Amino acid sequence: MARIVYSMLTSLDGYIARSNGDIGLPVPEAELHQHFNDMMRQASAVLAGRRMYETMRFWDSPERETGATEVERDFAHAWRETPKIVFSTTLRQVGLNARLVDGDAEDAVRSLKAQADGLVILGGADLAASLARAGLIDEYRLYMHPVVLGGGKPYFESGLSLALTPLGTQSLPQGVTLLRYAPAG
Repeated sequence: MARIVYSMLTSLDGYIARSNGDIGLPVPEAELHQHFNDMMRQASAVLAGRRMYETMRFWDSPERETGATEVERDFAHAWRETPKIVFSTTLRQVGLNARLVDGDAEDAVRSLKAQADGLVILGGADLAASLARAGLIDEYRLYMHPVVLGGGKPYFESGLSLALTPLGTQSLPQGVTLLRYAPAG
């Protein structure tokens, strides 16, 4: 059975992006980037909403293979190799190694969990909120940067209520602290 892990970089005050959509968080340097590369290589699939998918399409560019640093080239390769399931009612097509789902996300993820194995990375706050309400997320990973954005797009949707059990913390490069939680009960 697949394990759905919602994983995002956040500010100390819990935002994944500024109000204007700008990420506003420090760019991962090589050592921190390698952590994300390793996680992407472990993933059997990536789940993303439209906005997250469009942001990550940056890594589909062939230039990412030649013009970037070694760690960025490695991530681009891992990103392209990992199957992606994109949930959107507005997109009409997606790129290579991606499948578009415009129907019920909860049903699609329930089916994926039952049929697939391994780590499935979930990115995007809106999709995560829907899947959290349905009890489909197995783990929450908050990568807390030592910055305060003061507002914007929160990691957890406003009004979403969850009881969580701590799974552990880890200190990472650039002053980032990884906080891991599972749904309680």
